[in-house]
Amino acid sequence: MSTKSDTAATASPDISDLAKDARSWPFEEARRLVKRMDRIKGGDKTVIFETGYGPSGLPHIGTFGEVSRTSMVRHAYETLTGEKTRLICFSDDMDGLRKVPDNVPNKDMLTAHLDKPLSVVPDPFSADPANPDYPSFAAHNNARLQKFLDQFGFDYEFLSASHVYKSGQFDEALLHMLNVYDKVMDIILPTLGKDRRATYSPFLPICPRTGKVLQVPMIERDAKKGTIVYVDPETGDKVETTVTGGAVKCQWKADWAMRWFALGVDYEMAGKDLIDSVALSSKICKALGAPPPEGFNYELFLDEQGQKISKSKGNGLTIEDWLRYATPESLSLYMFQKPKTAKRLYFDVIPKAVDEYLTFLAKFPALEGKAVIDNPIWHIHAGQPPAAELPISFALLLNLVSASNAEDTDTLWGFIRRYAPGATAQDHPVLDQLAGYAVAYYKDFVKPTKKFRAPDDKERTALAALDKALAGVDADKATGAELQTIVYEAGKTNGFADNLRDWFKAIYEVLLGQSQGPRFGSFIELYGVENTRKLIAAGLDGALLKK
Repeated sequence: MSTKSDTAATASPDISDLAKDARSWPFEEARRLVKRMDRIKGGDKTVIFETGYGPSGLPHIGTFGEVSRTSMVRHAYETLTGEKTRLICFSDDMDGLRKVPDNVPNKDMLTAHLDKPLSVVPDPFSADPANPDYPSFAAHNNARLQKFLDQFGFDYEFLSASHVYKSGQFDEALLHMLNVYDKVMDIILPTLGKDRRATYSPFLPICPRTGKVLQVPMIERDAKKGTIVYVDPETGDKVETTVTGGAVKCQWKADWAMRWFALGVDYEMAGKDLIDSVALSSKICKALGAPPPEGFNYELFLDEQGQKISKSKGNGLTIEDWLRYATPESLSLYMFQKPKTAKRLYFDVIPKAVDEYLTFLAKFPALEGKAVIDNPIWHIHAGQPPAAELPISFALLLNLVSASNAEDTDTLWGFIRRYAPGATAQDHPVLDQLAGYAVAYYKDFVKPTKKFRAPDDKERTALAALDKALAGVDADKATGAELQTIVYEAGKTNGFADNLRDWFKAIYEVLLGQSQGPRFGSFIELYGVENTRKLIAAGLDGALLKK
């Protein structure tokens, strides 16, 4: 997948003109951002996109979705304007560890470090705590985040809260936050319950005695000195500390606004569950004296049970899960489609996503005008999609693996060459990739759930008729379309004329052990006429039931 931000240097005038009226959602977002920049530009400000990540758990597929979608809007904006932009991926790794995630090892060790900044909590994944692989839990998770962003070729700048707070990069913004302290409190306090109002402050001191991120009220503050005073909750002592140099961490809604202000963020997306938080942070950003960024609220990703995906629970798919069974581009397509509709992320969605991507890719060369830049393929590949490969669907490959019991791609390629004589894995690397994905997906998800059944009398008659018709076919010349006609006729003339859906369902359940399947004529062409006749015979005599 190509996501490098080089459009500003290469966009043609024709594409820019088409982009003005493009209907795909990235261009709609880009045009809103253009209006914002027209309102606020006092000079040649570089437009800054941001995505945020909380490293209290492992990066999940939703994290990828936010970066992927933001990159699509960024590319659309650059195409529309010809301007260069920046994308900042920000890790809030100075936040305190408030609970131990469910999906990590060494939970007891983590429990001993509750409330400390994630950037100082030891890495629970290191086999030898005395010689850890990473200096902290946050460092481990940040490395994981950057690894999969790099894997997809995203063009981004990584920033961590610990670095920018301690380096002084946020000092000016923090001092300004102290100056507008009362305004911030007026924005936040009405949204809190009575108990929380009593302890709330936009500043969270890092206790010099315990290293914990404290949630305590401020009893004094001095904007001129840049200091605050709080009471140590364990000792009762008054403690004065500066708000600069990493001595405090902002509460996250205030932190979000302060980050927008300090970095000059122009666009950031957020999940639907953060609508209220976006509104509050936007008000705080205005109190700081800057316009909040543009952005939209996308719907959440759900697991198979319809529950929100959580990085601490580890439910739903991971990046690694998807890439074991499908192409990166199919995942990007899944993120592109209907971003404001809730999506279930579980293994059954993968084959459909792969085939939809291949269909869009195959049709792309014939597109003209605005249809080019409204096509998902254009956004997935930043305007430079690859040439389409062989038109063999992933679903067809899966069923070929199922019928042939192929345990490796070499076996599968023997059948593929029947469909495309002379084709090789070297000449068609994407197709070879798909073959590998099909074998892996079949072994892990299809094979364990296959359930064959015996045909009833009507189905037996129709299957026998299909076998007889195939016996008269020239196996070397028959096309998938011709074989599909034969399959139709066998059903129509043997009791299924009024309901061909039941005929094909019977084929799939009796011969493939599943309720759905591919266009069967194409399957026969790929699998071979004689092999299909053997499969029918096995279905009729009960051999498949024994499997």
